[in-house]
Amino acid sequence: MERRTIEPRPGWQETVESQGLVYPLTRYPDGSLRPYWDESAYYVFSLPEVEALEETVEELHTMCLAAAAHIVEQDRFADLSITDPRLASLVAESWRRRDELPSLYGRFDLRYDGSGPAKMLEYNADTPTSLVEAASPQWFWMEERFPGADQWNSLHERLVDAWKRQARLLPPGPLHFAHSDGDEAGEDLMTVAYLRETADQAGLDTHALSVEDIGWDRLSGRFVDDRLRFLRSCFKLYPWEWLTTDRFGPQVLETLDNGGGSGTTCWIEPAWKMLLSNKALLAILWELYPGHPNLLPAYLDGPRELAGPGGAGYVSKPLLGREGAGVDLYGPGSPPVLREEPCCYQELAPLPDVDGNRVVLGAWVVEDEAAGLGIRESAGPVTDEYARFLPHVIL
Repeated sequence: MERRTIEPRPGWQETVESQGLVYPLTRYPDGSLRPYWDESAYYVFSLPEVEALEETVEELHTMCLAAAAHIVEQDRFADLSITDPRLASLVAESWRRRDELPSLYGRFDLRYDGSGPAKMLEYNADTPTSLVEAASPQWFWMEERFPGADQWNSLHERLVDAWKRQARLLPPGPLHFAHSDGDEAGEDLMTVAYLRETADQAGLDTHALSVEDIGWDRLSGRFVDDRLRFLRSCFKLYPWEWLTTDRFGPQVLETLDNGGGSGTTCWIEPAWKMLLSNKALLAILWELYPGHPNLLPAYLDGPRELAGPGGAGYVSKPLLGREGAGVDLYGPGSPPVLREEPCCYQELAPLPDVDGNRVVLGAWVVEDEAAGLGIRESAGPVTDEYARFLPHVIL
């Protein structure tokens, strides 16, 4: 893996906007706008390097599925702070019927510097973003700047094929695609719009709406869309922990379709994805696969040997945090600091510093296969909402 600088293309902003990346700039606290899509540099990988990373990602995904099975079989929902018995029962039933439920994609965040094994930082398998830029603009960038090169990127084709294969699992009627109007940057809107496009190309009947426009029909006891049609299936870029706890959470649980026609709304991603997007997964993985070369030590009850004299340092992460929110870092030898809220304590693995930039790899999984790569850089040690996206090539 190597970072190389390059002159951005003239009119790059208009170009990537036309390719679906309508949020090419990020507004900083001082009011300034700086590039989110950053093509002033790019990363180069060798083919054997990418092939090894693909194997790692698919092995990690398999391990995560095994950990999900363990959580259900051993009734460890409390470790994930899922304390509502009804919700736990529905998630367990969703897991048992997972072959009957559509499930699309996820993104691993990996620490990797080109030497040594990649380390899993977390897995967002419920509402991952940065998909549009990974699938489309960086592919077109490569074709323009490095014709004849290759890229770890089969996202578009795999997403279309996934919809084709899973169409038989969808109930009758349009497949709805829902985003939240609360996203001012437009990232959620365009992510959902892009996924809807892949479903359209797979031949599905689709309809777009916002989560805020989903209605509840008291007479029928069903969710309806903005045309008053029953919401039989819906891809939602809206976390399950919000969906089940907001005003209509009880109705979501009452009408949840877990396969077998037992409910009225089939949500994508399905409820069992709550098992993979919770940071408690990191600790359970380490418990099941201690010493695995692609895992970092992680615990739920405290930093244990990671703290104190001789400790490697640790990171405390909220179980359901996103965009680096609530993440605290403690250097080597730091004393143990326990938080009141449930969280995961993971060994500190500082992101590689490449020319003053902290880099993290976002490795995509579609269904059960590795499908692509997106790279983000940040100025600080935590990848947050001010991170930048850089393209890559295989040379």
